Amino acid sequence: MVIHGAQKVGKSTFAAGAYKPIFIPLEDGLSGIEVDAFNGGSPLKTYEEVQQALTALRDQEHDYGTAVVDSTDWLEPMIWDYACRRNGWANIEAPGYGKGYIEANAVWREFLAGCNELRMNRGMAIVLIAHSAVKRFEAPDSEAYDRYELKMQKGALGLIVEWADAILYAADEVAIKKEDVGFNKKRARAVGTGGRVMHCNAKPSFIAGNATGFRTCWTCRGRH
Repeated sequence: MVIHGAQKVGKSTFAAGAYKPIFIPLEDGLSGIEVDAFNGGSPLKTYEEVQQALTALRDQEHDYGTAVVDSTDWLEPMIWDYACRRNGWANIEAPGYGKGYIEANAVWREFLAGCNELRMNRGMAIVLIAHSAVKRFEAPDSEAYDRYELKMQKGALGLIVEWADAILYAADEVAIKKEDVGFNKKRARAVGTGGRVMHCNAKPSFIAGNATGFRTCWTCRGRH
């Protein structure tokens, strides 16, 4: 499962409610959340440390049911750094012609294979947390438009979308209020309700979807 959305919308809190979770923390996102995590909740610094965490969950005795990676957009530069060090490059753009990103995608496949081992061999659920970014979507059957996608490089995004059983989009709940501004004219204004919504299916404005049977969205109003 992938959960993406804006900062502070409650992605980590939502994931902390999963079945017996343990976090692989890559950013400072666990403040105020009581949950088990590698490195005492302090962010891991390298891709090798992420590998070690996945290996520990695969090989050691434990009763955790869910591994939460928080977040993929902090994991991405670690993967780039690892790919550069493995190939002796100064940076991910150094080899030119997109070759750096192709090598990084190979590392992403290794990471996702490690996640699959936990799922298949240890019966664990995997939750990847990501931040959203507005990107231009070039639709083949309509004019291009903007939508919220995962904040990461296009090739890695494609790999994760293909891998995930469910991609959920978390957002603040917004109501549209129409105001009379005179002269028989009205102005629409977005007003926050204080609630948050987890969308399970895609709309033109964001990427989402699932193969798990979810047909609607979840709404939270102060319960989490």
